Amino acid sequence: MERESRFSQWLRRRARNGSSADAAREAARARTDLLLGAAEAGFPLAPAAHPSGYGCSCVRIGCPTPGRHPVSFAWHTQATTDPEQIERWATTQPHANFVTATGRTHDVLDVPVEAGRMALERLDDEGDDEAAGPVALSDGERMLFFTTTRGTPEDEDEWWPCELDCHPETMDEHPGLRWHCRGSYVLMPPARLPGERPDADVHWLRPPVPGEALPEPLTLLEALTDACAVHAEESRDHEPAAPWPSR
Repeated sequence: MERESRFSQWLRRRARNGSSADAAREAARARTDLLLGAAEAGFPLAPAAHPSGYGCSCVRIGCPTPGRHPVSFAWHTQATTDPEQIERWATTQPHANFVTATGRTHDVLDVPVEAGRMALERLDDEGDDEAAGPVALSDGERMLFFTTTRGTPEDEDEWWPCELDCHPETMDEHPGLRWHCRGSYVLMPPARLPGERPDADVHWLRPPVPGEALPEPLTLLEALTDACAVHAEESRDHEPAAPWPSR
């Protein structure tokens, strides 16, 4: 089942109990620790844009994906698990979000949050709480399942790029399951997104455990695709009827 991230719980406690300066310092340390933990689990990271008001910190006018994209066009080669480099980025770019490059050591199965909850309930009911692996919630709308990768097979003819997922502007056209592998990325918790909603962020529901193997993507596909099909059917059932045409 869904669990609130330790980072979010900690931030609320600090806001109640500590000075703002102390809270800011410890929040920065908690952010860095989460990023280093992700790198230790094998997720290569690179700096990303962050919210600026209701817009984006990048220089693109009318950015269609504020706070959701890498800073550098070279993000794929820049992404690293080197703890010293990640700590430098976290220190010198205190507001930056981070992305993780998929298709190297891990892939991400990305589904609507309602479908993700259904799949988690099914996996938990089957009695294996670790079957889902690390899971993150993004913007209260999408659920991210971190798995081993099929992006670097021995037979290069077998891999497929995620060109679709490299262009987040097209996300609304593909609302079901997306498989982020080679050439793609996702935001890495903790990340902030524009807006004032309490869930307008990216946080861990089930954080990675360094040294613990990630699940195979094919073992999750049945639960996720079944849940996405149910979610799509329910969404169609709840769509408002088309208005009666008038003359």
